[in-house]
Amino acid sequence: MNDLPAPSATSGRHAVENLIARYAELVDDGDFAGLGTLLSDAAFTGSGDPVRGREAIEKMFRDMLIVYADGTPRTQHMTTNLAVEVDEQAGTAAARCYVTVFQSLPELPLQPIVCGRYQDRFERRDGQWRFTERRFRATLVGDVSRHLRS
Repeated sequence: MNDLPAPSATSGRHAVENLIARYAELVDDGDFAGLGTLLSDAAFTGSGDPVRGREAIEKMFRDMLIVYADGTPRTQHMTTNLAVEVDEQAGTAAARCYVTVFQSLPELPLQPIVCGRYQDRFERRDGQWRFTERRFRATLVGDVSRHLRS
């Protein structure tokens, strides 16, 4: 007999929120292998064509972001205005949020460098929630010359 409660919409919502937070932590930590793993089942779309697969996503971040001596891009992603819709029966979820990226370097005072929106889709497989799609659209762009390689 199973004494555990049935999964609720809250459990799916919290799992999705944690995945979104984990993404920001991995980017800010410069853990591109971790990003590849986190998004391994997803299509990631930024300014170009969708990128799929662990290795391709890891490579995209390595090729795109400047990393400093401490191993990080010296950024802080602030995720706000999070809206999550979970269908526990279907094992799917969708989320949207804003993101503001701050950067600080010895020669660059703390400042916002880009603002944008994420639109995400998730799926529960084998009891685990995972990204299936992450779309980013920049809405405001500041000085990204010390953040992006190109």
